[in-house]
Amino acid sequence: MRADILNNLDNPKQLEKLYRSNKSNFKKEFNQVYAEIKEHKNSEFWNERLNYEAGDISWGTRDELVFVIIASFIAGVIAKLPELTGVREEFYYQRNIGFIVFPMLTIYFAWKSNISNRKMAPVFLVTLFSLAFINFFPDNVKSDTLILSCIHLPLFLWAILGYTYVSDNVHNPQKRLDFLRYNGDLVVMTTLILIAGMLMTGITIGLFSLIDYNIGEFYFEYIVIFGLAASPIVGTYITQTNPQLVNKVSPVIAKLFSPLVLVTLVIYLIAIIISGKDPYNDREFLMIFNALLIGVMAIILFSVAETSRTVKSQAATVVLFLLSLVTIIVNTIALSAIIFRISEWGITPNRLAVLGGNILMLTNLSIVSFQLFKTLKKPEQIESVENSIATFLPIYSAWTIIVTFVFPILFRFR
Repeated sequence: MRADILNNLDNPKQLEKLYRSNKSNFKKEFNQVYAEIKEHKNSEFWNERLNYEAGDISWGTRDELVFVIIASFIAGVIAKLPELTGVREEFYYQRNIGFIVFPMLTIYFAWKSNISNRKMAPVFLVTLFSLAFINFFPDNVKSDTLILSCIHLPLFLWAILGYTYVSDNVHNPQKRLDFLRYNGDLVVMTTLILIAGMLMTGITIGLFSLIDYNIGEFYFEYIVIFGLAASPIVGTYITQTNPQLVNKVSPVIAKLFSPLVLVTLVIYLIAIIISGKDPYNDREFLMIFNALLIGVMAIILFSVAETSRTVKSQAATVVLFLLSLVTIIVNTIALSAIIFRISEWGITPNRLAVLGGNILMLTNLSIVSFQLFKTLKKPEQIESVENSIATFLPIYSAWTIIVTFVFPILFRFR
């Protein structure tokens, strides 16, 4: 993209095509080369166009606002279905928690991108199949494959959301990274909405208690439940209509937390050695260990995606490189522990799922670490790190499909 911009400074039509093909990447590359081309007659125009920020908050179009209100209400109704239908809550929420929000977000991006019904039909059918599959799964509380399917199904629905988000750019690495950035922005915005909601809840219940009205039970059963279901949808709406609100906050948070996570992880590894904890024979500790690994892996992926959208920082790259190396150590320990447990006690659905996930993460981490190492010498090669992350997203999605739908059949729903 950088070379294309430089070569087409005198070709407005081609510049416009480049911009429309990948707006976020065009903006990133243009801002990096602007200092070199600012004397060119067209550069000032593009600089203002790309970096202009409206002073007021945009609430989008009337249709968007109506859509978000309806989608939020539907998500709330889905969350309240156990009470409305008499379905056992434990059964419903364990299996259907992902359907409360992800289908609404998928419909939102399909509508925003004006995706045709023909292209959305397979998405609808796959989602419907997932809904039927998980709800007709034999109700056996001791079934390992049921638990695995319930854990991985939201990840599969997240992958469907990603597929809809990238729309016609399925093979475009930058579009996949944009999806990761959207998730980072969504986490920030949804957290802010939830904090504001908590404050509003406390104030409202407190005010009514002063006049001897106890509305706590009603408020939590209806207002809070509907608010929780709506918060990701409203957060998505705000990030899409006002990207300037969070596109500078998320990279700052990523840069702030990456070194903190690195220090914490190093101290934690030392503490494991001192405490004598054994992930090889302690099943619960190994599960927590793997949960930690997944969390740190997610932080690395989001941090790379967020850092790459701002001005490159050598210090940030060093931190990410060191964090990836430490995480590889954690991953290697977890992988060796699960291999040990399989060799000692045989294969189970849980062990096979953890083994496959660890192998994927270790492979991805190794590639990311290698690319980060090369970036330390040549900062302009950060795109290779981005590509290594973007390439692996479909592989993770494929693994969630295998664990969610193939494992139950492979292990006869036990």
